[in-house]
Amino acid sequence: MESLTQAKPGLFHPASGFYRFLMLIFIASLSFGSYFAYDIVSAIAPSLIEELQAARQTVGTFFTMYSLAAILAVLVGGMLVDKLGTRKASFLFSCLVFIGAALVWRAKSIPVFFLGRFIFGAGSEPLIVAQSAMLARWFRDKELAFSFGATLTVSRLGSLFAFNTGELISKYFGGFRYALLAAVLACGLSLLGNLLYILMDKRGEKVLNLKKEEVTEKINIKDIKEFKPTFWYITGLCFTFYSAIFPFTALSTDFFVDKWGIARTAESSGEFLAQVFNNFFHMFSTAGGISSIIIFASMIFAPFAGGLIDRIGKRATLMVFGSLLLIPCHLLMGLTYIYPVYPMIALGIAFVLVPAAMWPSVPMVVREERTGTAFGLMTAIQNIGLGLFPLLNGFLRDKTHSYTASSLMFASLGLVGLVFAFLLKRADTKEGGILESRKKTRKGWKIQKSTEI
Repeated sequence: MESLTQAKPGLFHPASGFYRFLMLIFIASLSFGSYFAYDIVSAIAPSLIEELQAARQTVGTFFTMYSLAAILAVLVGGMLVDKLGTRKASFLFSCLVFIGAALVWRAKSIPVFFLGRFIFGAGSEPLIVAQSAMLARWFRDKELAFSFGATLTVSRLGSLFAFNTGELISKYFGGFRYALLAAVLACGLSLLGNLLYILMDKRGEKVLNLKKEEVTEKINIKDIKEFKPTFWYITGLCFTFYSAIFPFTALSTDFFVDKWGIARTAESSGEFLAQVFNNFFHMFSTAGGISSIIIFASMIFAPFAGGLIDRIGKRATLMVFGSLLLIPCHLLMGLTYIYPVYPMIALGIAFVLVPAAMWPSVPMVVREERTGTAFGLMTAIQNIGLGLFPLLNGFLRDKTHSYTASSLMFASLGLVGLVFAFLLKRADTKEGGILESRKKTRKGWKIQKSTEI
């Protein structure tokens, strides 16, 4: 007869699968609110512009303020997690996210809007770093890849809901501030998830004697001089590729309304929840829904793309192909009146392929002990583009009274990214062709949750 110590742990024992599943739900919920609150500004941009009498450049600056805070957060966020631990640090960051979203909701002037977005960004980016440490703490030996994939999917749901409900909330309840209030509530839900995680983590730490997980995504200046050309070409591609995606979506809803006259919400006369479902069912015929195609594609197909790349390799080649797709997509939307769903689907394909090939390539071209610096530096440089180009997008729209110049700018970023991708492919050949091979990354590297906010 087996001893009691060998018995299967109970349902609510920290060693049980059910306990880990609950932990995953609460950890994944941490970024749902921040993703929703980040993209709600894009979703309701037409209403913001009309009701605030704001310039497009002002809306772009909302994202610039977020990215300025994100750059600073990359430098100090990881160190705070290490110093305070995931529980205290994540609670601090969740509070900043909630306070920032609340400030944006209640703001009576544009400078207060900017301040709210800055505080929001200061909490949101390091919260993702803390979230990665939490997953490593609970799932390092079991279901680590699955846990990261599930967390990213929940985060993307936040963006998907923002784009497909933002204007509907504004219309149904009578103003854009109700959409911003929904963002506050979403961030409050994430804060609640954080509190529940803290309670369960305390119990798990006591029962299982869990060790503290250190964050690896931190910049060490001494490491930078060792990086090879392949790393710098990947970083250049990261800068241009994301700058041609997220700064575009910052005002894409307004773009689709302004140029094509696409409806902000689907026609429906039912109750609010019925209208929400109706909006999702008509994703391809509303401005916010079309903007969300990129996010939806990433949610559904990114895990399959990762598996495909593991089997066939060809990472540099796929980055070339994905970068090439950006150019005709932006040119078609900027210079023609082709219905934007089709180029947006192509952008979605690019957004699936390039990140799936790019982020896992970093540990293949830098030494294992340098991956934290590599990811931190790459994320900081990425956020420079995410801060600069929404501002330029709005500026060009205000000056030219069309989105043609902006589309040419984004197509040019695709062209520069294509150059980086070709340079990467050539440099990889000189360094042994590791990116094109089916060889996986070095054992033990931390799975990267890129800043695909």
